[in-house]
Amino acid sequence: MNVENFGASERLVNAAYVRQGAQGRRAHELCLRVLLEQGKCPENGWDESTIELFLHELAIMDSNNFLSNCGVGEREGRVASGLVARRHYRLIHGIGRSGDISAVQPKAAGSSLLNKLTNSIVLDIIKLAGVRTVTNCFVVPMATGMSLTLCFLTLRHKRPKAKYIIWPRIDQKSCFKSMITAGFEPVVIENVLEGDELRTDVKAVEAKIQDLGAENVLCVHSTTSCFAPRVPDRLEELAVICSNYDIPHIVNNAYGVQSSKCMHLIQEGARVGRIDAFIQSLDKNFMVPVGGAVIAGFNDSFIQDISKMYPGRASASPSLDVLITLLSLGESGYRQLLKERKEMFSYLSSQLRKLAEVYNERLLNTLHNPISLAMSLENLDKHSDMAVTQLGSMLFTRQVSGARVVPLGSLQTVNNYTFKGFMSHANNYPCAYLNAASAIGMKKQDVDLFLKRLDKCMKTFRKEKSSGKDVPEMDNYTKHTSAGETED
Repeated sequence: MNVENFGASERLVNAAYVRQGAQGRRAHELCLRVLLEQGKCPENGWDESTIELFLHELAIMDSNNFLSNCGVGEREGRVASGLVARRHYRLIHGIGRSGDISAVQPKAAGSSLLNKLTNSIVLDIIKLAGVRTVTNCFVVPMATGMSLTLCFLTLRHKRPKAKYIIWPRIDQKSCFKSMITAGFEPVVIENVLEGDELRTDVKAVEAKIQDLGAENVLCVHSTTSCFAPRVPDRLEELAVICSNYDIPHIVNNAYGVQSSKCMHLIQEGARVGRIDAFIQSLDKNFMVPVGGAVIAGFNDSFIQDISKMYPGRASASPSLDVLITLLSLGESGYRQLLKERKEMFSYLSSQLRKLAEVYNERLLNTLHNPISLAMSLENLDKHSDMAVTQLGSMLFTRQVSGARVVPLGSLQTVNNYTFKGFMSHANNYPCAYLNAASAIGMKKQDVDLFLKRLDKCMKTFRKEKSSGKDVPEMDNYTKHTSAGETED
């Protein structure tokens, strides 16, 4: 409805009522105008009617929704199912063009605008979360692993002689396979044990660069968010090394946006040294469906080079999902989620510590990990050879998801590379343990229910020990976890 249409409406409905309706619409349009002018996440979240109005306005800017459109090409936004069309708000053309995922499509002005706005809003949120000097980012419809691969492939053209990637060990398959898929040879740097924590061996990283020759190293591939007892890499020291040897530095920040500590490490690393790009998952940080990531950095040119490396157009679904989510939350809503996550981390830590003491276990001292916790299972491990993996099975069958039990001595081969002590980030970690994490969106009732079910499982082993019974046979889930096939 524009001014002329509202004027025409006055012939049918009392003019005072029409003017009131027009004022109501202008309130929605004001939200849209501010968003378009500023390109930032609104302070307060929008209501659903405003978001749907905005998406409808974007959709009718795409050629497939023109009333008189005549499409004679192979890609004209035709959709056989109305349900599918409605699921995507009739934004069918996707994002980007064949040469650049960030490019504007002539036949899809609305989808292109959605793409540009989403990238701008996500950039604003990354700054809010702690990386204030980030200059550019874009949403890519691939999860973290493939997004890392895209970064490595971009660097290939800048360092054609390089064939190695220096990688402080983290036992997570997708980040390891991202290097293999890109055609490079990972050089695994084992972590060093400091107290209970597994930390970056900075001296070993520098020694390996000198051994291989800096010109033969594609980049250093470091990690922030990770499972305890591993803690985020020493990003500042690695960034200085990369700067000194003129080697690119790619950071796997998979679920680090929700952690002010992880974001501070990236900010400081970029300040004192070199960080070329950092990659984060959409689903883990913004509570949207799996399938997207954000590639961000401090050099506009390099981030644009990565976007141009993506072959062909791309799905707009991840961009649409995160746009809707951030418009719904607003900056204030997202800040509140970050605050609640920190509170839940403290609560989970204190309660898990109390539970551990009841069973003569302990909460491992991993102060440098701001998201994940680990509880020792030393005494449970003494109960029987299979007690630790059986605990994982018991939690899984009791619908506890996300918790990981890590037995001693697991072997796992990934692309012909064998990891000893897989899942523990070290060849010989001193004890078996259980992981739990406080991630964005977790509620107090989640923590309480997890601890209640964990307590029941631990009591079962105590009763079995006192009665002399054997631990029940493993089920299929336990067999998989004992082989290291946990969720990445």
